[in-house]
Amino acid sequence: MAKKALLVGINDYRQINDLSGCINDVTNMRDILLKYFGFTVPDIRVLVDSRATKVNILSRLKWLLKGAKKGDTLIFHYSGHGTRLRDRDGDELKDHMDEAICPWDTGWDGGLILDDDLYKIFQNLPTDVNLEVILDACHSGTGTREMTVMKDMKIRFLPPPVDIECRMEEGLRVKGFGSKSQLKTLNHVLWSGCKDNQTSADALIGNTYNGAFTYYFCRHIRDTQGKLSRAELMKRVRSSLRHEGYSQIPQLEVAEPAKEKGVVFQG
Repeated sequence: MAKKALLVGINDYRQINDLSGCINDVTNMRDILLKYFGFTVPDIRVLVDSRATKVNILSRLKWLLKGAKKGDTLIFHYSGHGTRLRDRDGDELKDHMDEAICPWDTGWDGGLILDDDLYKIFQNLPTDVNLEVILDACHSGTGTREMTVMKDMKIRFLPPPVDIECRMEEGLRVKGFGSKSQLKTLNHVLWSGCKDNQTSADALIGNTYNGAFTYYFCRHIRDTQGKLSRAELMKRVRSSLRHEGYSQIPQLEVAEPAKEKGVVFQG
């Protein structure tokens, strides 16, 4: 059974505000995969900063899925800016918004990777392949106005420019990657650093910058050597973030049996 991972982290963006903890997130995640989950160096592809273009990310995602078969474990971790914009495809049933991650060469006219893009990439994956998607990014602009920003902390949210925000046509709809309807057809696990109306923190923890979610995610895996259920890991991460004063509430989208009984990064 194969193990493959694609880890993407972007601190230094081409034209938008930079972040500080995303590269550390990638190295942190890579370390736990190698130490606790049986991954080897060739199993893991890493894209950071200027190499994490939209073309390169999509190309590496094809590598991640190529030849996937029953029992394989695939991991896609993204650490960087996230955003939301009005959907123009007519498939968002709840909030009329497309969620998106921001490549190094982000642009508002086709330069984002939308939730719809990820869904299309993953939808043909065999259902007996274990896919885990970990997104440490913001998925909403609302929280940037509601959240009290702590010292030495940045927000991983990219607000759309005014002309994009003004696209407020009636009747817009979208599904959102990780929705319950998709869980019925995809054997994937989605970890998100916050709710879809919140922001994720890029914070100074100790003496280094990290994504707060990824930091505590990896910390609790190390504390238990990876031997805990997904539900228990999420419980511990939420508790640590709350204790340290972060308002973000990480989310876990997965079928219930795998949530309670499934060991992290296993079927």
